[in-house]
Amino acid sequence: MTLQLYNTLKRGKEVFEPLDPANVRMYVCGPTVYARAHIGNARPVVVFDVLYRVLRHEYGADRVTYVRNITDIDDKIINAARENGESIGDLTARTEDAFHQDMEALGALPPNREPRATETIAEMIDMIAALIAKGHAYEAEGHVLFDVPSMPDYGKLSGNSRDEQIAGARVDVAPYKKDPADFVLWKPSADEQPGWDSPWGRGRPGWHIECSAMSKRWLGETFDIHGGGRDLIFPHHENELAQSVCAHGAEFVRYWMHNGYLKVDSEKMSKSIGNVLTVRELLDDGWPGEVIRLVLLSAHYRQPLDFSEDALVQAKAALDRIYGALRQVANVDANSNEVPAEVVAALEDDLNTPLAISHVHELVTALNKAENHGTSAALKGALLAAGNLLGLAQDDPESWFQGDAGDAEIDGLIERRNQARRDKDFAEADRIRDELAARGIVLEDGAGGTTWRRAG
Repeated sequence: MTLQLYNTLKRGKEVFEPLDPANVRMYVCGPTVYARAHIGNARPVVVFDVLYRVLRHEYGADRVTYVRNITDIDDKIINAARENGESIGDLTARTEDAFHQDMEALGALPPNREPRATETIAEMIDMIAALIAKGHAYEAEGHVLFDVPSMPDYGKLSGNSRDEQIAGARVDVAPYKKDPADFVLWKPSADEQPGWDSPWGRGRPGWHIECSAMSKRWLGETFDIHGGGRDLIFPHHENELAQSVCAHGAEFVRYWMHNGYLKVDSEKMSKSIGNVLTVRELLDDGWPGEVIRLVLLSAHYRQPLDFSEDALVQAKAALDRIYGALRQVANVDANSNEVPAEVVAALEDDLNTPLAISHVHELVTALNKAENHGTSAALKGALLAAGNLLGLAQDDPESWFQGDAGDAEIDGLIERRNQARRDKDFAEADRIRDELAARGIVLEDGAGGTTWRRAG
């Protein structure tokens, strides 16, 4: 089967045909580094990590260029640094390091390039100047704005109406705008704010121009895939498309891909209701990164995802079953590293990860029933290869069950067991005890509470 991807611009699935099969190029919007990554931030990282793996599988690891940016200049960053009483450089460096640690814990491969916005200011200024020269942008009171009416088909990516376009631009309503939908390319900086010299005075870029300049620098004026969350379709990606097409007079992106929204316990994540879950909080609560990753891949990437503790429990049990099967054949050498055709076909069908994962479970069932060494060797190889394409089953089975059990994680599991017992959910309490026992942890319940020790 040929790789097919859903193209947001075309509103349907299309056969993927790269501009250059020897250099398949993908850009994904990365983090704005002012706070720890939450699971909504993590979903596109994991989704497009799977696509990156699939592209490397299809075209060769040295024939895929994956660029994911770091936004290190933004008003949110300026405000956060001021509130924290630290420099912008310290804040962004610390947050970028934390992002890398958290995404590595989720099994995400590093991109080929990870440009920072502050390293691409010259390219942004050049692109803005080109837009002005071509009549698509104008200077007003120290600002430079994109002239939306100058692009007749503006809005084709999102499909937003004129009223929706204006509403989306109201963040920067100002009397100097020629049209209410016009958006900022460059804005002046106060003395205490970071800024760069430009033909329009000392200032800093608008958000949208940053990605246009970074993608052009590393992937060219036209490239294959642009990815990100559904929330970025408008205005961010709509404005990227407008800027780049008008500046270069060429197609910008051939395939636009967007993952669906993420909720927590069926509610939208919101600071106001206190349900924003960071990756680090989940890791510190004892959930392995692969468990979080499996939850993020459990729904099709274009569909909404409801993230919950039940989903984490189910994912942990599923991975226990996978690692349990691999532990039983620890002394068997895999005799193949070929991904099963049905797993490849599922992922080639617009990254159908739920179907691919179901085929992984079928492999586990077959491996558990294998009756001879040859069959076990073949199935083990197939399972490991499928897991590698999905970024799952990347740990050593013994480490999974025992070696990764730190004190904080064990304490967290014991507290969850205690809560289950208080809720009279004795099946869950027994499951947690059995899980800890499988990892070499013995629980002892007494009048003073539950204590634990390592077996042997």
